[in-house]
Amino acid sequence: MSLEQVAIGSVARVADVSGSDSTSLRLLEMGLTPGVNVRVVGTAPLGGPLELELRGYRLSIRRHEAARVAIAK
Repeated sequence: MSLEQVAIGSVARVADVSGSDSTSLRLLEMGLTPGVNVRVVGTAPLGGPLELELRGYRLSIRRHEAARVAIAK
């Protein structure tokens, strides 16, 4: 299951970030590392970016980026 599929208000633990390109590296740099808990706060209308809360701050990422983040509930 990926972070893109997590329901709003739910908490999930990051298991892995797939890929070895600049997007994957950037997701890791923003704090989406294995083991961190992430809460899905909301989403923009019409399937826009996801708003996440992790490590004491909020982060918005695109859905195709969230699809690269594997989670373990």
